[in-house]
Amino acid sequence: MKRFVEGADRGQGALFPECLDDWIGEDNPIRVIDVFVDELNLHTLGFGGVDPKATGRPSYHSSCLLKLYIYGYLNRVQSSRRLEREAGRNVEVMWLTRRLAPDHKTIADFRKNNGLAIRQVCVRFVALCRTMGLLTQASVAIDGSKFKAVNNRDENFTRAKMERRMAQIEESVARYLQQLDSADRQEPSEALKIKAGRLKEKIAKLKGEMQRLEALETQMLDAPDQQISLTDPDARSMATSGRGSGVVGYNVQTAVDTTHHLIVTHEVTNVGADRSQLANMAKQAKATLETESLDVVADRGYFNSAEILACAQAGVTVTLPKPMTSGAKSEGRFGKQDFRYDAEQDVYICPAGERLIYRFTREENGLNLRRYWTSACGACAIKPQCTPSVQRRVTRWEHEHLLEAVQRRLDADPGKMRVRRETVEHPFGTIKARMGATHFLMKTKPRVATEMALHVLAYNLTRVLNIMGVRPLMAAIQG
Repeated sequence: MKRFVEGADRGQGALFPECLDDWIGEDNPIRVIDVFVDELNLHTLGFGGVDPKATGRPSYHSSCLLKLYIYGYLNRVQSSRRLEREAGRNVEVMWLTRRLAPDHKTIADFRKNNGLAIRQVCVRFVALCRTMGLLTQASVAIDGSKFKAVNNRDENFTRAKMERRMAQIEESVARYLQQLDSADRQEPSEALKIKAGRLKEKIAKLKGEMQRLEALETQMLDAPDQQISLTDPDARSMATSGRGSGVVGYNVQTAVDTTHHLIVTHEVTNVGADRSQLANMAKQAKATLETESLDVVADRGYFNSAEILACAQAGVTVTLPKPMTSGAKSEGRFGKQDFRYDAEQDVYICPAGERLIYRFTREENGLNLRRYWTSACGACAIKPQCTPSVQRRVTRWEHEHLLEAVQRRLDADPGKMRVRRETVEHPFGTIKARMGATHFLMKTKPRVATEMALHVLAYNLTRVLNIMGVRPLMAAIQG
């Protein structure tokens, strides 16, 4: 006769292991957390509560709370209240904290008060990866991704949002006033009286909202970027890849190793565009890897002449596509790429074979631009395919050879764009899946940076565990 697997009687006495350590297997990842934190010099990293005070109530050691947070972020438990519950019911956490069960306020205050030190722990683990030989290739992919902040979109105001919201209120007030006028022209009744009272309440509420928006508008116009967020003052409205979509949050930049997909360095910014981030992230990655040269691959959103120049001066070789911003190609005309530059004679050769010679140099947006043209355009047979103007003028930056070198590298190895996508998109997807729909839990940029450091540490720790295994990693940490 077939039977189901039967569970034990809940009232039956049981003989549990005498030692808590017996519940934790030798290949359990929490043993790595325990060893890693114990090997850190928490006082040097800047943690508070490392040395106990002579008076007052005994405090929890920082190592206990740090282990608890690393475990939490490794297992998708970021909330201090949820960590408090785990400390009282989770055997792994009991082992890790030696059965200490701090309250949620203590747990939350540790993360809030030790932000810089927690970020240094993330840096130390990357340094450990380098010493273990996991970051030997001086090649990274750089990308940014938008993360939601603790700030509703309705609590963020830009100039466009403010104008749109005020226009909606004015339209609603006008509509309600029209309904009041219509009610006044009808025969008086109790129903009309109630309706008129409701309309007056709505109008008064909208006028109060208008006064609030006018006060907020003054604050918004005084802000450097003419934008304010009421819940998280550092969060900013940013466009995302989805058409017509956006998010109020932060733009997190990462440099990811192309071999093992480890996050070499990261930074939390509240600037929505990536154009000004390339050199900063590349220099940080180069310093972290302690290498003389570095290969960087990024997407077209990072293409910026000044940033590429800064990378070249820092010994960083960049590969990225150039965005096609000119409308010439879409209109069926020749683009700048159809003009060949002769470096020896300092001239451009147009598709018709004419020589565009250097005329003058002018400065635009801090860049020295050289202008080239020829006087033969008027008699050219293919001029309609080139320009609707009197003559076709070509502009060349004084460091244009750097941009041409970038394009040559991309043409020689177009597969690098696939490598970039496979390298840098994976960490963002993994981290956001662990975060859940709410993304960040903390407010203001420094605290969000602390939270992101814990996510990056958990991601890197997971990657190294998958690459090496628990016991080899523990041996490397203790060695």
